[in-house]
Amino acid sequence: MFNFVGKNCFVWIGPKPAVLITEPKLIREVLTKNYVYHKARGSPLSKLVISGLAAHEKDKWATHRRILNPAFHLDKLKHMLPAFKLTVNEMLNTWKEVVSKDGTEIDVWPYLQTLTSDAISKTAFGSNYEEGKKIFELQKEQIELISKMARSIYIPGWRFVPTKKNKRMMQIFYEVKALIMGIINKRMRMIEAGESHDDLLSILLTSNLKEIQQHGNKKFGMSIDEVIEECKLFYFAGQETTSTLLVWTMILLCKYPIWQERAREEVLQVFGSDELDYDKLNQLKVVTMILNEVLRLYTSVYAINRMVNTETNLGDLCLPSGVQLILATMLVHHDTEIWGDDAMEFKPDRFSEGISKATKGQVVFFPFSWGPRICIGQNFAMLEAKMAMVMILKHYAFELSPSYAHAPHPLLLQPQYGAQLIMRKL
Repeated sequence: MFNFVGKNCFVWIGPKPAVLITEPKLIREVLTKNYVYHKARGSPLSKLVISGLAAHEKDKWATHRRILNPAFHLDKLKHMLPAFKLTVNEMLNTWKEVVSKDGTEIDVWPYLQTLTSDAISKTAFGSNYEEGKKIFELQKEQIELISKMARSIYIPGWRFVPTKKNKRMMQIFYEVKALIMGIINKRMRMIEAGESHDDLLSILLTSNLKEIQQHGNKKFGMSIDEVIEECKLFYFAGQETTSTLLVWTMILLCKYPIWQERAREEVLQVFGSDELDYDKLNQLKVVTMILNEVLRLYTSVYAINRMVNTETNLGDLCLPSGVQLILATMLVHHDTEIWGDDAMEFKPDRFSEGISKATKGQVVFFPFSWGPRICIGQNFAMLEAKMAMVMILKHYAFELSPSYAHAPHPLLLQPQYGAQLIMRKL
């Protein structure tokens, strides 16, 4: 049952009341006042995959954000470009073995997943890259198991029943924890020995030590379990977001070959040599427009959930305690009243003068959320995506294969049946 109030509506999600919000000024207020509108509680099963910064509130969130911030400063991200370049080169070298100049059909989706998992393994764990890959494989299996559980009827307490799936999920949980714990212990010994590293884990651990030393009390930093949860979050967010962005970018550039050519011309103009640096990546206007338009059409976060714990007024709405708010990213990104009658079409030139001009200053484009809780890894994801697209466009032209079936997953927005493209060497 839907009860509409302007552009918003009231719904029941099972026994829980929720309000679907699509009005831009209300979205701005909810995402700005993070001390009033809290993160909605996820299912107990979701904690087996990720927790960390994304799940924390108030002082705990502020502390974790402060400790994590140094790892995502632009000056630190610039040092990660060689790792991004190395992982893309590894993928291109694999393609080189199977792709001919006349064109070869390959499913690029698993390659892009491997690319982004390798990139997060190298940038998060540095020299412990192989152990990082093992963590990714386990996390991927865990997500698949939980997704299957989510599609079945929810029975309270069922996760404690020792079924085959439940036992495997707990086994993965403890195995991942042990692997990350081992990496952390090795890295802590290196830090204590005065060794310096630029990977995310080292920066996080160093920042955490400074927080503890500054206050003279371990209560003011992260516990080892909390560091482990942040590492798991690195993996989930860092891999899923970028691989999804890259696959839809390639698919849409197949459907709109004029934009593929425009992007390639810009890449060849900016990167005449093989030198890929941050300043040159920042000059990519057409590629940035394309990535923003892909994020608008195929945002990996199709909705943002918040909750009120006390009676709250939001615009003309009076929200009782316990009501969930659903900020419908996907609906807002496709709203014809905001984007025009061609809102469902791929038109990167919407962003030709930047995001602020395209949105007219409204909060109507928020693929990485918005406000104080905007995704800390936004710059990381965009930098990696730009690097990957530059190197792919320089070496390959691509078009959709007749065997490609367009079927975005309704929850994860991944291509359900792969992304079969005809790749041609340039």
